[in-house]
Amino acid sequence: MSSALTGRLAAEEPGRSRRLVDLIFRAREFGIIAVLAIFVGVTTAIQPRFLDDQNIKFVLLNTTIFALLALGETMVVVTRNIDLSVGSLLGLSAFLSSEVLSEHRGIPVVVAFLVGLGIGAGWGILHGLIVAVAKVPSLVVTLATLYIIRGIDVVIAGGTEVVANSLPSSFLGMSTASFAGVPVLAVVVACVVGAGAFYLRSFRSGRELYAIGSNPEGARLAGIPSGRRVFTAFVVSGSIAGVAGVLWASYYGTIDSTAGTNYELQVVAAVVVGGVAIFGGSGSAIGAAFGALLLATIDQALYVLGISSFWDQAISGLLIVLAIALDRGISVRLTSALRKRSLRHAA
Repeated sequence: MSSALTGRLAAEEPGRSRRLVDLIFRAREFGIIAVLAIFVGVTTAIQPRFLDDQNIKFVLLNTTIFALLALGETMVVVTRNIDLSVGSLLGLSAFLSSEVLSEHRGIPVVVAFLVGLGIGAGWGILHGLIVAVAKVPSLVVTLATLYIIRGIDVVIAGGTEVVANSLPSSFLGMSTASFAGVPVLAVVVACVVGAGAFYLRSFRSGRELYAIGSNPEGARLAGIPSGRRVFTAFVVSGSIAGVAGVLWASYYGTIDSTAGTNYELQVVAAVVVGGVAIFGGSGSAIGAAFGALLLATIDQALYVLGISSFWDQAISGLLIVLAIALDRGISVRLTSALRKRSLRHAA
């Protein structure tokens, strides 16, 4: 084999490896869609009213909040970190943003979004500094702030709540507006998730998040500003959680200090089930959104079938275990396949 041909094969190898990885994890996402379709088919056969317009709309609206949170969580998880504070951040943002609208009649709804965005970004900056600069494990940091933020929410809210009739109709109408039977909010969030997925795959700074998660030391040696990228991922995750809190308040109308309780577990489940490897380095925001849709569908199906909500949590836990085991198996086999391919071409 000539030296020119050998050099060309060596240059093409990284691209081929990348395409192989993308193909495998794209198949992982299609697998989620297949499972979702089978689940919907079986549930509909048992209870035909599962596909009623109202049920479909409820599933889509319930998915939007989790899909939005999953977008921010995906950016953190692909860097081999985790953000467990998203549920508490959503709750604090939901209460404070709706309280502003309730107590100051006539102010623009956009102010509520600015409040939510400010709350989320502020905590995201704090998380990013502690994790990226102080090098404290993200699991420890965000587990601590999960309880701190929830405690702040309880102190501020006390035993009070913001009720729907104290909020502007334009604010409440955001979550009920629909076009051709499809909630407008679901369409908007789908576009946001699509834009996020495009950024992660097409922009250099987005691809660097995957590089950091795949091989932190290798990313550092390659000159990738790992600290800055991880910091940005936490700021984005927090900001998204803050905005999601405003949307949550618009959807539910009545808000107290329990808003968003245990949402962080649902979000992590959606991300992992959606194909984002908990070990970092792979997965997509679209897959995480499909994971959120699958979990929301399961939740509504159990309700329609009259099955205890306990099984929803049990199924979510089982799916997480299966997803992590599957990702680990894929990772091991993929590493072995790529190593053999490299040795074959080197020969």
